[in-house]
Amino acid sequence: VRQCLQRGAGPGPQPLLLEFAPGPGILTQTLLDAGIRVVALESNLAYLQNLQSLENGLDGQLKVIYGDFFRLDPLVTGTLKPPAVCSDKLFETMGVAAVPWSADVPLRIFGIMPHTLERNRFWRLLFSLYECNSLYKYGRVELNLFVSEKEYTVLTAKPGKMFAYQALSVLVQIGCEIELLHKEPWSSFATDLKNGGLAIPKSKWLPNDHLCLVRLTPQQNLFTGGLKPTNASTFIFMVKQCLAKPKSKLSDRLNSWSLDNGGKLLKALEIPKNAAMRDLYPEDYRRLFEALQNSSMFTETWFYDDVLESVRTIN
Repeated sequence: VRQCLQRGAGPGPQPLLLEFAPGPGILTQTLLDAGIRVVALESNLAYLQNLQSLENGLDGQLKVIYGDFFRLDPLVTGTLKPPAVCSDKLFETMGVAAVPWSADVPLRIFGIMPHTLERNRFWRLLFSLYECNSLYKYGRVELNLFVSEKEYTVLTAKPGKMFAYQALSVLVQIGCEIELLHKEPWSSFATDLKNGGLAIPKSKWLPNDHLCLVRLTPQQNLFTGGLKPTNASTFIFMVKQCLAKPKSKLSDRLNSWSLDNGGKLLKALEIPKNAAMRDLYPEDYRRLFEALQNSSMFTETWFYDDVLESVRTIN
């Protein structure tokens, strides 16, 4: 872990690292031994005392905060009740200031993604990224996550890859630079069931024999074209709607949107008129969205209503 997180680090002071759900602090100690400044965000009270004892024995290198990373900025009204956390208060406590999107990474995050609701958690992070909300109000926050091999396969899938290439694949590849730092067999982790088996998610179609340490760094040029935080939810919805039926033809989808010049648009984008949804590369979806924006097609009220309903459902 230490070598992977130090890989590619440039000269000079490195960004602060936020570790979520450190548990007993085994990986925390490894990070500290590497000289990394760490903020540990822990929601399990059973682990807090040991982490706080570790904090007291160091000269400011570790800061322990009671909170749940996956209950960051929940969609509720009124005062947040711990372990729910407000990102503004968290960043203020850490002493991390917001920087422009074009600036370097202001904060690095490290942790193991829970196996339960792993996909849902990725979707929430994606919405925050594209809309520059929550963590991403502060700039291009870097994620270093242990994820299931199944999920990593989806994140990096290419067009035409049966079952793996999904809306999540497109949106993550457009939004982030993806780097596989390390693959570790499940047997290295304490995931045993009472019956002696491994408590790992079963996968029928995709490989899932490892945990993958993946670095996700938001693309610096993500918002340099027609894609903006203000229209990002519409883009996300468009991609989700297109890949809901990956074998269907893009031309049929354009017709369902009542776009009269769909054939002309595809020709201008150099996309074959018989192309299926799963044949398009992530950048094709971005070019398609920007072209549709210019055609004023998304002024239709029915489309925006569907977008808002989709956003509410995912959140």
